[in-house]
Amino acid sequence: MKVAIVGATGMVGNEILAVLSAHNLAIDSYLFVASEKSVGTMIEFQGKSYPVIGLATAVAEKPTIAIFSAGGETALTWAPKFAEVGTTVIDNSSAFRMMPDKLLIVPEINANLIQKTDKIIANPNCSTIQLVMVLAPLHKKYGVKRVIVSTYQSISGTGMKGVQQLENEKNGVSGEMAYHYPILENCIPHCDVFLENGYTKEEMKLTNETKKILDPVINVSATAVRVPVSGGHSEAVNIEFENEFDLSEVRAILQNTPGITLKDNIDTNTYPMPKYARGLDDVFVGRIRRDESQPRTLNLWIVADNLRKGAATNAVQIAAYLIENKLVD
Repeated sequence: MKVAIVGATGMVGNEILAVLSAHNLAIDSYLFVASEKSVGTMIEFQGKSYPVIGLATAVAEKPTIAIFSAGGETALTWAPKFAEVGTTVIDNSSAFRMMPDKLLIVPEINANLIQKTDKIIANPNCSTIQLVMVLAPLHKKYGVKRVIVSTYQSISGTGMKGVQQLENEKNGVSGEMAYHYPILENCIPHCDVFLENGYTKEEMKLTNETKKILDPVINVSATAVRVPVSGGHSEAVNIEFENEFDLSEVRAILQNTPGITLKDNIDTNTYPMPKYARGLDDVFVGRIRRDESQPRTLNLWIVADNLRKGAATNAVQIAAYLIENKLVD
């Protein structure tokens, strides 16, 4: 069992290594893969030193699984080359997510769809993953009709450029701008590029990916906002159901859903916050209350570490499912 990490030197790549260390998977050897400028550098992992190798070298090694976190263009070019030699690719970019012949997987929800013949599997967008983790059990029980979601997304979602811009602004240093405006003491209602319909690509990911993962009949309207938080995405979510619900039952359903931690007690000021989700794999949900403006509608607040369950953890969980269910050789 040989696993390649493509983009091993990046932010998500580092998180993948941390998650792999925490999950005791039956992996015999690793390949750490990055761009040519990083080839030859060393990565310390589980007490061993590994040289970083290039993509062509990694393909020649024919790994069992390749976890990609190297951007859409790299994925489109190289994922099929890995697949051709028998490798199962798990890709973190948006390159394959909406392709009809590619699965979009959140293991707790739809891992059962994976077949041995699926050689390129897409990891959903970070903000989508935490949303559908909460929607899935509620949709099963009550039937989700419409979702309005406003996201409060950390600068780590932009990568190192976003992190560096915030640090520069905190320290009064001029430097490269990841955003059109300062992010310190600011909120920017602009995540990814704008599309012809006036929504951003990030907002449409929430709409389209939710439909693909859960149910095409669910209507989703999103507003995505970048906030000066180092890590962790938050979402204010309004859910209209087909059927009536009971608040205590909603809480019980979520409390008993694997991968979700309920933090919902206003008497003790207990609710999810990104500061306290950092480095954790669960999705946190709270502020659960009925929308008093219309029937069968619920408000809640969802928080998760976007680099963990939103990226690295979900990818490693897919790899674990492949290994445990003998879907890879």
